[in-house]
Amino acid sequence: MKLLKPLATLSAGAMLAAIAASAAAQPVAPPPAAPPPLPQLYLLGQEPYSVSGRNFVRYRYDVHNKDKYPAELFAAAPNLPPCGLNANSSRTWVDIVEQGGRRIYGFCALGDPQYLGQIWFAMEEGTIPPSWIYIEMTDRQTNTKYRSNLADTTL
Repeated sequence: MKLLKPLATLSAGAMLAAIAASAAAQPVAPPPAAPPPLPQLYLLGQEPYSVSGRNFVRYRYDVHNKDKYPAELFAAAPNLPPCGLNANSSRTWVDIVEQGGRRIYGFCALGDPQYLGQIWFAMEEGTIPPSWIYIEMTDRQTNTKYRSNLADTTL
């Protein structure tokens, strides 16, 4: 049977080796994942369309860094409150907001971060759009908000 010396009788080098060996034996938790970056929003273009005899302009946007968001942020979240009748809405909802803070439109079931490349809002033809908009992504599970840059509504 091997007897261990009290720490007081060990040399400084032996003491550091003993501490290092003890630390190496302890499980180490992985570092927490870095939070996703803020969304980088930009205008793709405008397109006219008609519904029930009324003419509209759709303003289409993309998020440049959408590939930096994990898929689980957009997974169905039936454990969270529904979006209207949709009980499987996504964990993260995306709101389109004019520069002054008024919500214009929103998406509650994107399903995948790649769909951030297909977001839009529409206004009736002849209506002047806000000059600038941004998006606010809300992770409803952690109550974390990600606000984008301001993006223009004209090319």
